[in-house]
Amino acid sequence: MLKLYDIEVSSRLLLGTALYPSPAIMAEAIGASGADIVTVSLRREASGGKTGGQFWSLIQSLGVRVLPNTAGCHSVKEAVTTARMAREVFGTSWIKLEVIGNHDTLQPDVFGLIEAAKILAAEGFEVFPYTTDDLVVAGRLLDAGCKVLMPWCAPIGSARGPQNLDALRSLRGHFPDVPLIVDAGIGRPSHAATVMELGYDAVLLNTAVAKAGDPVAMAAAFGKAVDAGRQAFLAGPLEPRDMAVPSTPVIGMAAFS
Repeated sequence: MLKLYDIEVSSRLLLGTALYPSPAIMAEAIGASGADIVTVSLRREASGGKTGGQFWSLIQSLGVRVLPNTAGCHSVKEAVTTARMAREVFGTSWIKLEVIGNHDTLQPDVFGLIEAAKILAAEGFEVFPYTTDDLVVAGRLLDAGCKVLMPWCAPIGSARGPQNLDALRSLRGHFPDVPLIVDAGIGRPSHAATVMELGYDAVLLNTAVAKAGDPVAMAAAFGKAVDAGRQAFLAGPLEPRDMAVPSTPVIGMAAFS
């Protein structure tokens, strides 16, 4: 089981709800993935009118926990206001906090992120900050009141997979008791398995499933990859070696001249 704040969930895969070909395919993909948590943008709910209401009803019917996000926010004020509205709309103190600092890479504005996290934590929010893999920023977010961190492994939607495994490994090593969820940049199930093998607690993704040729099949593949990566981590994977090591014993072998 994975514990996030005071809530336990069984799945270590979190899914986004944007970009799917249809609401029906989205619902089927979520079911196939086994995810217990989905992210939902307040902007979609607020701007969708009747369609937005139908979307929210569909999400509720799936029996999953909702993690609202502040996607698209580029300032502290905008992110905090959106979070407050999301708490009213979705009835949860959980918030995936995004404060975007660069339009091209969608990299977080870590200074604004820390400021917004401090404000929201003081108001009783349980903050899931979308951040970089920087150790100092991670520490500041924990000081601000966050109890979960969501570092990226590549820019949002890029599908590049882990760009800096050393940084991700270092982050895991420095904060062994903090739930760490890799968020953004994962494109293939093998990417998810790789970060889970490092000891990360969960993976959040959206585009890699929603824009796949078969979102439902891809969601199922990611669910299996996350489970496999977690099991491999717990089993203790063999570390890479600089040279070959024979798997067949050489002592006692017959010598032929």
